[in-house]
Amino acid sequence: MTTATLLIVDDEKSTRDGLRMALEESFDCYVAADIKEAMGLLKSEPIDLMLTDLRLAGDNGMDLLDQSLALPHPPVAIMMTAYGSVDTAVEAMRRGAWNFVTKPLNLDEVELLLKRALRSRSLEKDKTRLEREVQNLRVKSGSSKHGLESLIGQSPAMQQIGDLVTQIAPTRATVLIEGESGTGKELVAHAIHQLSGRPADKLLVINCAALSPQLLESELFGHEKGAFTGASQKRIGRFEQANGGTIFLDEIGEIDQTTQVKLLRVLGERTIERVGSNTSVKVDVRVITATNKNLRDLVEKGEFREDLYFRLNVVRVLMPTLRARTEDIILLSQAFLREFSLENKKEIKPLTDEALSLLRSYTWPGNVRELRTAMEHGVVMSNDPVIDTQHLPYFLSVPDADAQRNDPQSTPQTSQIEEKRENSLASEGEFNLHVLEMRTIQRALQETHDNRTDAARLLGISRRTLQRKLKEL
Repeated sequence: MTTATLLIVDDEKSTRDGLRMALEESFDCYVAADIKEAMGLLKSEPIDLMLTDLRLAGDNGMDLLDQSLALPHPPVAIMMTAYGSVDTAVEAMRRGAWNFVTKPLNLDEVELLLKRALRSRSLEKDKTRLEREVQNLRVKSGSSKHGLESLIGQSPAMQQIGDLVTQIAPTRATVLIEGESGTGKELVAHAIHQLSGRPADKLLVINCAALSPQLLESELFGHEKGAFTGASQKRIGRFEQANGGTIFLDEIGEIDQTTQVKLLRVLGERTIERVGSNTSVKVDVRVITATNKNLRDLVEKGEFREDLYFRLNVVRVLMPTLRARTEDIILLSQAFLREFSLENKKEIKPLTDEALSLLRSYTWPGNVRELRTAMEHGVVMSNDPVIDTQHLPYFLSVPDADAQRNDPQSTPQTSQIEEKRENSLASEGEFNLHVLEMRTIQRALQETHDNRTDAARLLGISRRTLQRKLKEL
């Protein structure tokens, strides 16, 4: 991974050199004594971060801030001064500084601040790319709220889903969407409908698992007055209501045999009969179904009609799990953070490196839906300038017990800690973070053969910080 570049600007050589020596393990450091030298480096080198003093041998660091931010690729700027005041800090932030620190400097705090600034820059780039991706999809497809822009992802798996949706949407083909819970099956159904050319407001969604067999039959096909106890008047079913549009049947594997027969007729003859009626009603409805079960297995068990399975499975869309497309986690996280920040009227905050590492290492059994919930939790729980590990749901920090038992690198100490976790729920928040840090550091030391400098670089922290954490743990 490319090391981030940092420009340190201070007219005192001892300060420049001291900061460079303290930070060069984490950053590729450049130094400058004045505005002219600093601007020369900024124009010739790809500088990511700039840490600059406010007073520069007669020059004003604010002028350097203004000039640097006017460049085509400006650095993220942090101002430092021994003459700090609230007014000066506000002015620096107003003119574009990312943050402001006062001398004497705490080097650990400066290093952490620089890494957070770098994380902010990375997230901003991802946000820009995400917005550009969404805009391109809108232009390409003419889609609206539930079109392709809802299928966030730059992974090959999601690109294939997007291409498939674009190809099949304008057709009349029946679509079967399979995948684990939380992978976005309903979003795909919405996208297919929005791109189909059928009326945008004519998509009806039915969760087949939420209704009893009798109620589901009546809901789908309608009923005549007196068809059964409680049928006090005629009811138009969802297929008739969706005429000219699309019906999405979620959890299709849950329907009973009677409803399966009726659905088979709809697909074959494009007609329905209300419960209690012998009159056929013609309908023009696009059918999309979804399931988190394996319908082929249900057919072999005799629980699902084979002829209906073939009717439904004209085009199959298999949704990838989130653990199969981890490269999309940052894009999804950013989208959800923006959504819930706006919803809760809170400032949009970046995720720290540690929080992102935690998100990437988790297996996400609940897939995108679980990630979305975790981001809402982070937005609600964070009163800090960032969203860190302690703001995320506690279960993200707990190693999976089965994976732990099968992990050849798991140590007796770690097993004892897991046992202690089960018997000490009162301190689980603090303890979970302790376990996570310990396991992460153990892995880094094992991978670098106990070379602490290399381990610190692998973890993205300074060697001094690693030494401190080892003492604490």
